[in-house]
Order: sequence, then C-alpha cells, then structure tokens
Amino acid sequence: MTRRTRIFIGVLLIYTVGIAFLLYRVVSDIDPRYRESAEESLVETSQLMASLIEQDVIAGAINVSRLDPLFRSVYARQFSAQIYNLHKRHVELRMYVTDRTGRVLFDSLGRSTGADYSQRPDVSRSLAGVYGARTSRDIAGDPLTSVMYVGAPIRWGNEIVGVVTVGKPVRSFGQFVEDARARTLWVGAGSAFALLVLAIIVSIWLVRPFGLISDYVGWLRSQRSLSLSRMVRRAVDTLRGGLREMRDALTGRNYVADYVQTFTHEVKSPLSAIRGAAELIQEPSMPQAERERFLANIAHETQRIQEIVDRMMELTALETRRALERSEPVALAPLLRDIGAGAQAAASKRQIHVNVAIHNEARVEGDPFLLRRAISNLLDNAIDFSPDGAEVLLALEAEGRRARITVRDRGKGIPDFAKDKVFEKFYSLARPHSQKKSTGLGLAFVKEIATLHRGRVELVNAPRGGAQATLTLPLLAYH
Repeated sequence: MTRRTRIFIGVLLIYTVGIAFLLYRVVSDIDPRYRESAEESLVETSQLMASLIEQDVIAGAINVSRLDPLFRSVYARQFSAQIYNLHKRHVELRMYVTDRTGRVLFDSLGRSTGADYSQRPDVSRSLAGVYGARTSRDIAGDPLTSVMYVGAPIRWGNEIVGVVTVGKPVRSFGQFVEDARARTLWVGAGSAFALLVLAIIVSIWLVRPFGLISDYVGWLRSQRSLSLSRMVRRAVDTLRGGLREMRDALTGRNYVADYVQTFTHEVKSPLSAIRGAAELIQEPSMPQAERERFLANIAHETQRIQEIVDRMMELTALETRRALERSEPVALAPLLRDIGAGAQAAASKRQIHVNVAIHNEARVEGDPFLLRRAISNLLDNAIDFSPDGAEVLLALEAEGRRARITVRDRGKGIPDFAKDKVFEKFYSLARPHSQKKSTGLGLAFVKEIATLHRGRVELVNAPRGGAQATLTLPLLAYH
C-alpha cells in the first residue's frame, strides 16, 4: 500500500470515527432524556393525586375508599390513541398510598396492600419532606420490567400523614426510545454518507470540473451498441477513477515527492557510470579497444535511462486514467496464442519452450492493447527468470465469473525478502542468465492495467518450484 493510499484511508478513518463517536453520544443520550421527560410528568401526577387524597383526610386519617373503584374504572376503559408510531389502548399508570409509618393502604394493582414500604426511597424520603423517587424491576434480572416511581407527601395541615406514589413502566415509553434511536442512526448515517459524497464531488470538481461526466458521455458516444450492465460497470469504473483522482489530489505532494525520489535514485547509478566512462575515454593513451568498450557502456547506460523514462511516462499516464478510454469485448484464447507465438522467438535463443494451455474459452471487456502489454510483460518476466532449456506455461481457464491467466516459470522462485516488493515501482531482481536488472516498472504497469480492468494480479512461488503470476479478470456477461 502506497503512502498516498495510507493517507487517504487515514483521513476516511478519522472522519468515520468522528461521525461514529458523535452518533454514539447522541444515541446514548436519548434514553436519559426520555426518562427525564417521563419523570417530570410523574412528579406533576403525584402532586395532583396527593391534593385529591388530601380532600378525604379526616383528623390525620387517610381515606382511600374512593381510589379502588376509580382505578378499576380507569383500567377498564377502552380507547385508541395513535401517538406517532405508538398505538396506545390501555392505561399503564399505577399508584399506591401509604400511611405515616410506610404501610400500604392502597395499591392500584392489588398486590401490596398491607406491605411495609417504609424503606422504599420514594416513601421514606417523601415522609421526610424531601423529593423521593426510584426505579425498580417487577422481575429481578429483567430490565424490561423496570418501573419508574415518584412519591409525593400527603399533608393534613402542616403534618405529613402519608405518601402517594405513582409509577410508570419503562416499556411504555421504551418504544419511543427505540424509534428515536433508529431514526437518529438512519438520519446520522445518511447525513454522514451524503456529506462524504458531497466532499468527493467537490474534490473531484476542484481537480477537474465536469471531468467524470464528460468522460462518461464520451464513452457512451463511442459505443456502437449499449447494454444496461455495461453502462453500470462503466459508471462504477469512472467513479472509482474519480476517487483515485481525489485521493491523489489530497496527497499529491507526497505522491510527487515519492516519484522524484525513486526516479532520482534509479538514474543515479547509470549517470555515474556514464560520467566515469566519459572521463576515462578522454585519456589520450587509452587503447582503442578499451575506448570502444567504454563507449558501448555509455550507450548501454543511456538506453537504460531512456527505458526508465519511457516506462515511467507510460505508468504515470496509466495511473492518471479514471477509466479505460477504449473498451470492447476481448477473446482471451486467441490473444494468448498470439502472445505465446510472438514470445517463442526470443525464448528459443535460450532453448526455452513457451507452452500455451487453453482450458476454457473466455471473453472479457477491456482494452486489447493494454491486456496484451500486461500478459506480454508477465510472460517476458517468466522467460527471463527461467533456466536455459526450461518450459514456461501460459494458461487460461474460466472459473465462476472470473477468467484466470496464469504464467509459470521453472526458475528459483521469488526470494523471501522480495515477496512484498515485487509490485513496487523501480524494484527489480537481477536476471539469472545476465545478472542485469530491468527498469522495475513492468509489474507496477501490469498492476495498474489489472486495476483498470476491475481485476487483480498476484505473483507467488509455485508449489513445485518456480514463480507463478496470475492475472484475474471479470468475465464478460452475455445478454
């Protein structure tokens, strides 16, 4: 993974973590806010019921005879109330009344009459003249049975003679909490995605106004016939290229610095060789044979620099593409046979045989010129690293929705120290037969071509010796 890709992914991760933390704080704060609202309503209800009960207090004695028929009537009432997404059909409010000792005189549910509630916080605190409330579970260990209780003192003159407590099951407003959480997550995630898309559009706009649209329209005009699947794939490829362009725009300075640094490092060696040879041939006493040898060395190193520059320009042009400029159905079997036949002439000089094995016919959508360059590059590498008289296998097979092009040599394989570097720019291993290195841009070139074709390329050591390169491409869908 390149530095510019790591920087781009880092920016996206920071954005994702920030949005996720914000959503977490908002969502986790929903339940406490609903509980506060419910408790505030219970406070008013408890004060109202305390005032009503105080009307029936006689000489400090609480009369609860009117409460039982009242709650039986309330619980029996039938109604239908649509509260946003909640359909409410019955009253869930509960209430109990205790005397000044904390003994329950009345329980609307008929469960606790006569029980001692003097140690309950809502009762003990209200009897002490301060605010009392609690949340308890009807069934221990089951948070879904939690009930919020708020108490209010019952007074006779200036004396507290009892407590009335009203309760509300948490599940009665839990549906609102869950609905609010879901809505918040959907709105938050949708807003974050929309903001990300907007940032991408703005970034791409700043890089090249209308570039994506013009590229896509130009491709549409160049097609003889159109299908929905090809149009969708092209749109996805164009957008993917735009994302890469945005990434390059965000990290462009590092990208250019990396290129300049690696290019300078690669040309330093041939330039030093040219300079040394040029100084030596200026000696008047140098024999003609030596002079010619140094002149040949200068020509060789100059050609090497030219190759580096040419391949680097090709790779740079390839990396700046958002999508394939030319795309058409490509039959891979005849393409591989043609490439194999063309490489056989060069391979014959070292008695290397190129064996082309077509296991399945396969067609892909892409640029035939670029595909030829990629496969030829892999095959040339295999020939270069094969021992004299060996065989190089170029194979094609279709599996599922993918076509796999395999190139295998019988050389020594990839050293352990080079396995993670073979696709890096300017990284090259010495060829066994000549001990010379290439420009180190060939495999990077193949990787870019594979990416443009929505595929991938791998280079590993084969199970029984040698190296094996695999170019995987999506098959062309038939309609």
